[in-house]
Amino acid sequence: MISGSTFKPAWWLLNRHAQTIWPTLFRKRFKQDFQRIRFELPDGDFVDVDWTLDNGGPLVIILHGLEGNIHSHYATSMLQHLAQSGFTAGLLYFRGCSGEANRLPRAYHSGDTADVAFVVNQIKQQYPERKCFAVGFSLGGNVLLKWLGETGSANPLNAAVAVSVPFELARASQQLNEGFSKIYQKHLLDKLLRSLARKRDMTTPFDIEHALESKTIYEFDERVTAPVHGFTDAMDYYEKSSCRQFLSTISIPTLIIHAEDDPFMTPDVIPGEHELSPGTRLELSKQGGHMGFVSGPVPFRPIYWLEQRISGYLSKL
Repeated sequence: MISGSTFKPAWWLLNRHAQTIWPTLFRKRFKQDFQRIRFELPDGDFVDVDWTLDNGGPLVIILHGLEGNIHSHYATSMLQHLAQSGFTAGLLYFRGCSGEANRLPRAYHSGDTADVAFVVNQIKQQYPERKCFAVGFSLGGNVLLKWLGETGSANPLNAAVAVSVPFELARASQQLNEGFSKIYQKHLLDKLLRSLARKRDMTTPFDIEHALESKTIYEFDERVTAPVHGFTDAMDYYEKSSCRQFLSTISIPTLIIHAEDDPFMTPDVIPGEHELSPGTRLELSKQGGHMGFVSGPVPFRPIYWLEQRISGYLSKL
């Protein structure tokens, strides 16, 4: 099902880039105490989850975007909002994103669902009687939707939400190398290269110094992501990892929130209604940018609509 969104952009943030950049640059980051739980993975690596205080409510696992962490503009506030709404929420860091380099040459990628599956199953075994939801942002949304489609009716979650998803990775990579979107590419690429530089002392299946000279996301995926994760090349990685092809086999209730003006991709990557499973709802808004969705009638007093929409959706399940 595809429907319109109730989101109304702030009149002083109508541009798609303004919607995208405002929360990244100007949103206040509130200090919050979290409990960090480490999960040892079957291959000897680890991932961390930062949890809010356990209030006994339904569990919500948040999957961040590319090189995201607790300081990402949506992270702490989303956790806080969910906790205030009666949920126990945790931010699941992809490998190497929790402030400590992971142990192996490999890291994570847009189609890597194994770590999410492992952590969710561990949590469900520990709390079998509690509802468990997941919310994925950008790359995390792609991972989440791909996993939901791969597992179908066997998925252990009760419901899911995905925001600003790059449905086709090749097209997203191309879009990030065009026009003003190159600004976003440089920001993300700089983060990727800093993380990669911490692995200079490791033996890797690629030339790390050559990889550190990457000028685009595509070059990074060609030189690093593909060889270290077993793909033939970047295009093979994009083709196999894009979530669009998995949407029809999702079984659990799923909400996808997307803006047609998302500067990380073009409107033609948005799936049609025939590509969605019966339980999947795609809410489209004309504006909102990439993980922006900033509303509010008073200049410089923003209302972050995403938090209200996500908690409201999960609270009814």
